[in-house]
Amino acid sequence: MTDSLLSFFATAERTAQQPWPRYRLDRGQWQALVDRLAGADWTLLGLWAESAEAHVALMDEVAREIAVASLACPDRRFPSFSPARPSAQRLERAAHDLFGLVAEGLADTRPWLDHGQWRRGPLGETPAVARPASAYDFLPAIGESLHQIPVGPVHAGIIEPGHFRFHASGETVVRLEERLGYVHKGTEALMAGKPPAEAARLAARRSGDATVAHSLAFARAVEAALEIEAPPRAAWLRALMAELERIANHIGDIGAICNDASFIFMQAQCTALRERVLRAAAQCFGHRLMMDRAMPGGVACDLDGAGASRLRELVAQLARRWPELHDIYDNRPSLLDRTVTTGTVRPELVRRFGAGGHVGRASGRGVDARRLPGYPPYDGLDFEVPVLTEGDVHSRVLVRFREVTASLGLITQLLDRLPAGPIAVPVPARAGEGMALVESFRGDVLAWVRLDEAGRIARAHARDPSWFQWPLLEAAIEGNIVADFPLCNKSFNCSYSGHDL
Repeated sequence: MTDSLLSFFATAERTAQQPWPRYRLDRGQWQALVDRLAGADWTLLGLWAESAEAHVALMDEVAREIAVASLACPDRRFPSFSPARPSAQRLERAAHDLFGLVAEGLADTRPWLDHGQWRRGPLGETPAVARPASAYDFLPAIGESLHQIPVGPVHAGIIEPGHFRFHASGETVVRLEERLGYVHKGTEALMAGKPPAEAARLAARRSGDATVAHSLAFARAVEAALEIEAPPRAAWLRALMAELERIANHIGDIGAICNDASFIFMQAQCTALRERVLRAAAQCFGHRLMMDRAMPGGVACDLDGAGASRLRELVAQLARRWPELHDIYDNRPSLLDRTVTTGTVRPELVRRFGAGGHVGRASGRGVDARRLPGYPPYDGLDFEVPVLTEGDVHSRVLVRFREVTASLGLITQLLDRLPAGPIAVPVPARAGEGMALVESFRGDVLAWVRLDEAGRIARAHARDPSWFQWPLLEAAIEGNIVADFPLCNKSFNCSYSGHDL
């Protein structure tokens, strides 16, 4: 079958969501969509719920089409998407925890975000049922001479909490299972009833290392809902911040990966370069992480001539040093012995989970939200989206190296062509519904917003790229030794906070 995504919804009721349509389906149409996915190459972008309604966002990469489907669930049940798209499984478990909706056909019905410590359901109408926090049945591994290694949720470093349960035969990992949700903050419940300007502060704190990307996704979703556009200068300043954020994180992660392979020199060099990026961000935009700078309607601060000069100086410094560090990495056999062929993720698995960012691009999936679906100003800029196919730690490192180079080129283009004019427009207080897809350093961030008649948040949802990457980390470590897990884990660097909501 060759019909496109939008043609599938030709007979469905369309809502006023912007800029991509949302369709209300009946149960038969919803089931037909699940069945259709078995033979369609449409990517699952997200799945979320309300107290009596389920939503799913899909993308047809060939036709460059995006749509959302919704199903009313008066009986709090809906057919599961997980048999056709395994990336839906944890999202459906989260929907049950938050709203009590049951995904029919979901193979794994264990709680996901709910650890048994909630005194009430944070978003649903049904009060939570308390249970011991330890009552979680990890999947078994059957075989001779197997042992379990529990790691976390508290770790040795200053990092977020997450539990990893290894089944190993000697040093070889047979199975890894993750237990997340420890950083659940109830962000979406906290957003409800707030005006967009206040809710934007919560969006900026979903995942601090990707604060610009999450802020931008939320802002663009609100702007889509209200059918307004940020001024051109604001769009270009947002891109400058996003590329600085991408550079800082990739540089820091490359250093950390090398440190996990005992090559401390590279970490020292990358830490120093990352500090330069953060200091430049603070000098130009008033905050090292540029938190609360992208907002609905535009940006909170402008870039003056001194700031532009500071960024050009930073680009020149990094452009000189970055190729040297790449050569150092690429000419250390003992280091490459740890990264090449370690933690491989097969391209077909990346496609099935719709994983983006450096995880997807290292395994042959070259989707980048800056190009598909695209948004200003990237639709008028020239940049490379590096794609490799080996899917190992080494490939994920190389993709990061090349993305830093591409981002340096983007910053130069942005500074050369930065338009004059205002940096924000008023945000009207009226009803609307919108969605946005924005590229973070990890991959695509989805944001969906519904505003009530007073212009306040009726419902907001965000899907961090880590939702589709965490499961692939379990696959990446299988067959590797336990000592290689830090390398695999850091080469992914999934977000705990962004995932846990």
